[in-house]
Amino acid sequence: MTRITLLGAAIALAISIAVPARAHDMSAMTGMDAHEINASPNAMGGHMAMDAHMVMTVSREQTPQDLERAHDVLDTLRRALAKYRSAKVALSEGYQIFLPTIPQEVYHFTDYRAAREEYTGHFDPAHPGSLLYVKQPDGEYALIGAMYSAAPDYTPEQLDALIPLSVAHWHAHVNICLPNGITLGDLLRGNIGATQLDMPGTIPVATNPAADGINRRLGFMADGRFGFTGKIADAESCDAASGHFIPQAFGWMVHVYPFNGDDLKVAFGSSVPKPANN
Repeated sequence: MTRITLLGAAIALAISIAVPARAHDMSAMTGMDAHEINASPNAMGGHMAMDAHMVMTVSREQTPQDLERAHDVLDTLRRALAKYRSAKVALSEGYQIFLPTIPQEVYHFTDYRAAREEYTGHFDPAHPGSLLYVKQPDGEYALIGAMYSAAPDYTPEQLDALIPLSVAHWHAHVNICLPNGITLGDLLRGNIGATQLDMPGTIPVATNPAADGINRRLGFMADGRFGFTGKIADAESCDAASGHFIPQAFGWMVHVYPFNGDDLKVAFGSSVPKPANN
């Protein structure tokens, strides 16, 4: 696995992108109509699984020490994240939303400094690099958990020392094709080429009367070829589509959902739980 630039390492963002299963539900949350959502295969999804664009660590045999460590992480996160139930507090403390204009099942609010610390080996369970929120029908964000990150060259043993591989699956985003003119750094700054209507990945206006609005909302993510679950997953196809191929985007990541009880399969699971009431 190749190293990424310092800019990419500064923010540990899990970009699990998938087609929304229920367009009308998403449109109610985002103000987009169903036609636009269906044309947006790069909207953020929540369930994670191995595929052409994602690798995950292999489970290990569980030990009593692993269980104790995992519960310690949950207890620590519950205390540390309590004040961030209001997304306004997170924003006031410098957290930034990754791609806030793109419909997502999970929004990542990232502290650049904390993420950089994680990538350089300084792991602090009480200060994760990213907070995880879901957007409510009223437009407010509900806190559901956090994300820790590690450098892309970390070994399974190093990842296990942070969060046990017997209870959690660390994941990494691989085989990513971005259109020429868009870099990982652009994504971190929120630039998706929304104003560059001739960029690869946008929909030709002549073929779709709604294309102009879709392109301005989704940029290169409009036609589904590019991105973190785009149709392109190899270097040759990426080059042929006027893109550039990224073997691994960002580093290793793991999501933790501490607010839905003590079931470790939920807390360290691959599916997004509903926001807890308390």
